[in-house]
Amino acid sequence: QVQLVESGGGLVQAGDSLRLSCAASGRPFRTTPMGWFRQAPGKEREFVAAISQSGGWKRYADSVKGRFTISRDNAKSSVYLQMNSLKPEDTAVYYCAAAFTIGSSWSGGSSTEYDYWGQGTQVTVSS
Repeated sequence: QVQLVESGGGLVQAGDSLRLSCAASGRPFRTTPMGWFRQAPGKEREFVAAISQSGGWKRYADSVKGRFTISRDNAKSSVYLQMNSLKPEDTAVYYCAAAFTIGSSWSGGSSTEYDYWGQGTQVTVSS
C-alpha cells in the first residue's frame, strides 16, 4: 500500500511564499516519477509540476513557470513544491501524485498518468 502525505499548506497573502512537502511510503521512491496537481473550487484538477526519478527532468505548467520549483530528496522519500510570488489564483487544494506505471509516452502532465494520490493540502492566497 502506497501512502502519500502532503503538508505545508496554509493561508498567505499575495506575493508570499509557501513550501509544500509530500512524504511517500510503501514502495520504492527513488524509481518513481512524482507530480503536483491542484484543484480549485468548481474547477477540474490541473497539472502543476512533475519531476523525474533522479530529479534531472522537471516540467511545469505555464501558469506557475518561474514562480514554483519542484524538487525531491530520495533519501527522505519526499518531494517538494516551493511556491513563490503566490497569487490569489493559486488558491486550491494541492495534491502530490506518484507514477508507478510508466509507458514510453509518459509525459507527466496528465492526472491519468499517476497511480497514487495524497489527500491534499489547502493553499489559500488572499489579495
